[in-house]
Amino acid sequence: MEHGGDLTLAMERFGGMREDWLDLSTGINPYSYPLQRTMSAGAWTALPEKAAEERLIAAARHAYKVPEHLGLVAAPGTQILLSLLPLALPDGPVALVSPTYSSHKAVWTRENRPPVEISSIHAVPADAKIAVLVNPNNPDGRLVDVRSLLDIARALTARGGYLVIDEAFADVVPGGSILLHLGDENVLVLRSFGKFFGLAGLRLGFLAGNTAITAKVSGLLESWSLSGPALEIGAAALRDDAFRQSMTHRLAEDMADLTLTLSEAGLSVFGGTTLFALAGLRDAKALHEALARRHIWTRVFDYAPTWIRFGLPGGPANLERLSQALADAQKDI
Repeated sequence: MEHGGDLTLAMERFGGMREDWLDLSTGINPYSYPLQRTMSAGAWTALPEKAAEERLIAAARHAYKVPEHLGLVAAPGTQILLSLLPLALPDGPVALVSPTYSSHKAVWTRENRPPVEISSIHAVPADAKIAVLVNPNNPDGRLVDVRSLLDIARALTARGGYLVIDEAFADVVPGGSILLHLGDENVLVLRSFGKFFGLAGLRLGFLAGNTAITAKVSGLLESWSLSGPALEIGAAALRDDAFRQSMTHRLAEDMADLTLTLSEAGLSVFGGTTLFALAGLRDAKALHEALARRHIWTRVFDYAPTWIRFGLPGGPANLERLSQALADAQKDI
């Protein structure tokens, strides 16, 4: 599995229609932001306007606590932004903290700059110009503290390098973001909109940091790269402090319930965030396939045959369905 979230393969192999499946293969919030609060007809019928993009950027600065001295650019998803970073950042060796989200390795390799994979951000080679970290990490949820990251960023800055931090899941870790603490360090931070707000199909993401690099990335994006609905919905959601606060609590409660369910089924939960749980067992692929036969889709990893990741089921009924499927699946493996 290169990524979670696409049920095409699941349906081809295990049958069923889309509505038959419970997709737990991603870390996307199952409780999406309510669109009826925000959508207007003009978002669909008019070309996106500069003023709408400025409102979105202001809302993102507010939500992510991005200091005014940092640049901030919006794009149709962080996937596009991370693919542009090899074009915008200086030449030199790249280090990537692994295992992690596979696209980080892929985008640098595609530009003939294959990264050296390291097990910890504290092990950045002395000759590295670029260091890349997902924080909290996907899929295991490892979190590096801000003070350590600032020390590493300053060391990289001193040799003309950059620290790239993918904070795709930082919304659910209060105080975990480095953004509020940044001064003149060469740090670039990716923020994902769709995961926390449950609107991955909207395709919206942000890059914050050094103004020279954010301006260069902005120049690589085409005109009207963001749709009218993305501009409008994104601005409203990022300004909705009440939603973000209440959702943070709701996700934590749901994850506690999911962790208990997995533990009762004999799985060892050893990592994750409040949007996904990483569990271990002897043959994760066998459990993955046994659940798929019951139309529940999970995420497994070629590099770690004992790992299986579960997203939030999204309510008591789906959690009970998972609990029963886990009990039944144990008979198959």
